[in-house]
Amino acid sequence: MNKLNNGFTLFLSLLVEAMPFVLLGVLFSSLLLFFVDERKLVEKMPKNPLLGALVGSMVGFLFPVCECGNVPVARRLLMQKVPTSVAIGFLLAAPTVNPIVIWATWIAFRDQPEIVVLRVVFSLLIATIIGFVFSFQKDLTPVVHPTIARYLKFNPPSELQPKRRPKRSQIQQESGMPALLQSGTYLLGVGQAGQTMRLESTNIDTTIPSSSKPLGAKLRLALENTVQELRELGAILVIGSAIAATIQVVAPRELILSLGAGPISSITAMLVLAAVVSICSTVDSFFALSFASTFTSGSLLAFLIFGPMIDLKGVGLMLTIFKPRAIFYLFALAALLTFLFTLIVNLYFL
Repeated sequence: MNKLNNGFTLFLSLLVEAMPFVLLGVLFSSLLLFFVDERKLVEKMPKNPLLGALVGSMVGFLFPVCECGNVPVARRLLMQKVPTSVAIGFLLAAPTVNPIVIWATWIAFRDQPEIVVLRVVFSLLIATIIGFVFSFQKDLTPVVHPTIARYLKFNPPSELQPKRRPKRSQIQQESGMPALLQSGTYLLGVGQAGQTMRLESTNIDTTIPSSSKPLGAKLRLALENTVQELRELGAILVIGSAIAATIQVVAPRELILSLGAGPISSITAMLVLAAVVSICSTVDSFFALSFASTFTSGSLLAFLIFGPMIDLKGVGLMLTIFKPRAIFYLFALAALLTFLFTLIVNLYFL
């Protein structure tokens, strides 16, 4: 009974600490998602692969989305002919390198500011390196989902802005059909019967910038997106908090101490945990904080860096953009680089 009480107390403390950041992150990302002109942002992206990967990794400051919302935004970027390095950099870094997550990490690790700084620096480095590596793949057909490959093949840049497109988008808005793929979801309401279809099954114009919508439409879409993401992320937060509390209470103390003390075993354990737990990047710092007294600083960084980039939930979402082989490369590169950087931290610094 004592363990049950301790577990429930830990579960509630994680939930109460993290919930405000979930709400703030969802509100902020929803507003920016529909008020920032993506097309103007796309036009200013650098063409140099290395610089593009770095800039793409920092775009998360404008689109502060978690690993649920970064996938549809990255998909839109690819469909708007943004360089691959930019889209990959954004996909991997945006869940971590954004003001909401940085603030949440600071609140959780205010006594260890080096964790906050290294999380941002290492996330930028890893996303930039992987984005640069993928920039050598000039033809995206072998690596992207067949739907995106067909879109890129039959929609060259010169054909993306015909004069009549805005009229069709306006009709879609008046009929209640969303013109953009909303973050956190891959299904759009289509038709008067309220049917649900995938993006590739519709004639939605994904190139119409959200900033061109009337103010009322923007606010409505932002509200709908907020409710949808709160519903999804709230469930993930509850499950993640329950898992953290269960591990702390049920797992033998000796096992946790033996895994957490080793410079290599601690990193390996936290990499696996990050992939399995799949907790939202907005609140994963509070999850990691519960292991701060038993695990090495490098392993905590491994969890905070790798989890938002690649987890089981994220892999499922990425399958709507990439083929399994490309996701495997992303997974392997992210895991290897995270392991190397955090091992250096364990051995030589913290």
